[in-house]
Amino acid sequence: MNISLKQLRYFDSVARLAHFGKAAAQCAVTQPALSMQIQELEKTLGVQLLERSRKGVILTEAGREIAARAERVLADIRDIVDTAHRQRGMLAGALHLGVIPTLAPYVLPAALPLVRDKYPQLDLHLRETQTQNLIEELLGGELDLLLLALPVEHPDVETIKLFSDRFLLALPKARHIAANRVRATPELLQQDRLLLLEEGHCLRDQALSFCNLRRVDNIDTFGASNLSTIVQMVANGLGMTLLPELSVDLECRRGDIKLMRFSDPEPRRVVGLAYRKTSPRKRDFAALGKLIAQAASAQIKEMEWV
Repeated sequence: MNISLKQLRYFDSVARLAHFGKAAAQCAVTQPALSMQIQELEKTLGVQLLERSRKGVILTEAGREIAARAERVLADIRDIVDTAHRQRGMLAGALHLGVIPTLAPYVLPAALPLVRDKYPQLDLHLRETQTQNLIEELLGGELDLLLLALPVEHPDVETIKLFSDRFLLALPKARHIAANRVRATPELLQQDRLLLLEEGHCLRDQALSFCNLRRVDNIDTFGASNLSTIVQMVANGLGMTLLPELSVDLECRRGDIKLMRFSDPEPRRVVGLAYRKTSPRKRDFAALGKLIAQAASAQIKEMEWV
């Protein structure tokens, strides 16, 4: 049988996205070209992999099993390439890094210059999207390494803890707080509308979990997908939110936000790296992690929140 990696990659993309158009865009090809390659794959294998309809794409029983195997094959191919890159030296060649949106704008501007100066032969490719998408792309071999909030619970993934990022309570500057209150408590969050990112963002789940807010009925997302939008809503008196300390310098420059630390134990997220257990570049990932942690530590400063 003559099965090409291109065919497996196209099929893997359609299987994950359940959409020919989105898969074609991800693979940077036209939809007819992608569809033709998958039809050739089906012809070679002698089985139907996909059910095509106006409502979308559904994997057949054979398609589901072959999709799982294709994902592992593509990841193994990526590891072969990584093994070759490792022979060139520490952090040389291409590396595809995935980062969640609540970390990318706050860590990368400080970390990338450090990485470029120390490892000039590294060809870094960045991908920013939500955690679940990143993990799927990591397991599929499209990404080599993820920078995200831990834990990541998957038997084929290993992680490295880099640093902790505390949560702060952000309120409108005009909001009156009792004179004797120095630290925020979860109870304070019951007094106003709590603004959080929309479903799918791990920061939302962490904020709810750390502050025991699963049953709070005053939570509102407004469909917001980034922290900048949430901060502007808080600044205009629409509610309060929880901000990672790492984001404060960028998001609160205008000074129209009041920030408070929480009482001990302070809620926080643990930030780290995730990669496939089979990857041969673990030493490279650890070295890159040290630079990222160094950049993050410089970003997080001890300050007095009023």
